[in-house]
Amino acid sequence: MANIQIWFEATRPKTLPAAVAPVVLGTAMAHSIGQFHFLPAVICLAFALLVQIGTNFANDYLDGIKGTDTAARLGPRRAVAAGLVPASTMKWVAIGILAFAFFLGLSLIYFGGWWLLAVGFSSVLCAWFYTGGPYPLAYNGMGDVFVVLFFGLIAVGGTFHVQAGFVSQEVILLGLACGLVVNNILVVNNYRDIDEDLQANKRTLVVLLGRRWALVQYGLSLLFAGGVLSWMVWQGMGPMILLGWLAVAYGFCLLGKLAKASIPADFLAALKGAALVVLAFSALVSLGLLSG
Repeated sequence: MANIQIWFEATRPKTLPAAVAPVVLGTAMAHSIGQFHFLPAVICLAFALLVQIGTNFANDYLDGIKGTDTAARLGPRRAVAAGLVPASTMKWVAIGILAFAFFLGLSLIYFGGWWLLAVGFSSVLCAWFYTGGPYPLAYNGMGDVFVVLFFGLIAVGGTFHVQAGFVSQEVILLGLACGLVVNNILVVNNYRDIDEDLQANKRTLVVLLGRRWALVQYGLSLLFAGGVLSWMVWQGMGPMILLGWLAVAYGFCLLGKLAKASIPADFLAALKGAALVVLAFSALVSLGLLSG
């Protein structure tokens, strides 16, 4: 049971809403125009979750062997850094999960076309190169771009496309909004880890621009997401979509708490809150789309 708990923690369950939210939104958008299809939607969800977990395992392994994560870190313990899982074991489990995700994703070609092969390949490749390879994205200020692109634009747009057969302007903007809200989980994480990242020469966007900018980025992302919802209503998609503003408002409440955070419990609450905002945004906007 202890071993199961270690692996469950290594999946970083608080980050998993990042995989679920865009698939739910893309599916709700497809349903709103009468194009919901169960099987490709479920495959998209499974693919997104596997890529997220594989990325987290790869990050655990790579940050562990680089010394970026240590037993003294402010955040939750990491399996490799804490000596709970051998580095080689974590490495091969991460590779196995990402490989399985890739082959599962190949089934989506039947629904969306061969161009999805490039999407699947780049998703799995970037999952590893997020913290690995000669130019790791997370170590060079590109982590935020990766999250917004893959957990926003591609995830929402791809989920919609395999069900509806096309991508609209509304889907693209909603995907961008979703990606920015999801990325706030990373902002909180990097905000917390700024001192450790500086010592490890991990140049996240927070390290490069500072904690004050991180707070501004967090707030602007929420504003953009709310603005997209208002624009969608103006485009005639129904006022119930504005339910998503409740999640945006809650995010701003959390922003003030993040600015005052100083102890591990504060940062843990901020991380949980950012994940809750993602779930609430996805659920409320989807509810608005379905009711509209």
